[in-house]
Amino acid sequence: MTDKLGDSLDRAVEGAFTRPIPKSAQAQMKYLVKQFKGTKAAAQALGVTQRTVERYVVGKLKRPRKDLAARMEREVRKRWQPQIRARAKKQAATTDGIVVSTRARFGFTAAPGTTDDARMRHITQALPPRWAQQLFDARDRGATEQQLLDIAAQGLGQMYFRDDDRRARDLMVEFTDVEEIEVEL
Repeated sequence: MTDKLGDSLDRAVEGAFTRPIPKSAQAQMKYLVKQFKGTKAAAQALGVTQRTVERYVVGKLKRPRKDLAARMEREVRKRWQPQIRARAKKQAATTDGIVVSTRARFGFTAAPGTTDDARMRHITQALPPRWAQQLFDARDRGATEQQLLDIAAQGLGQMYFRDDDRRARDLMVEFTDVEEIEVEL
């Protein structure tokens, strides 16, 4: 299973960046060497030799293989503008909340006599800060995609289907077959 929700959370936070990430392989490698405090640690993180890292830093190598370019970009994105990333997460988790837009199959467990047939729905719902906090905390702890989806399902169940517990309090929501999911701050 791809990390749809986890990647969407990361993209939402990256939307708060004030500067673009370095584009060239040399600039990315210099940034990673600085972040890892040395060429040896950067090489280990990227799965290449220390000499390869040094060649990118001085500009002798300029075009990395596709897989190495993807690893470099992923490692730079993970570490880029940590204070702005933290500020965006804090704001979403304390005041603003998040907006989740998804197309998925929702089913229900409810009182006898009600329909529980799962069906495909497209839902866009604002979730309050407490749900944003739970999602970001789980992502930071290294939660699996399924655990993140479970938290999102609880939040959507609470806010969309139960109207923040103003109706259908016993309704349990199942969230399966996620076709798409996007998070916005």
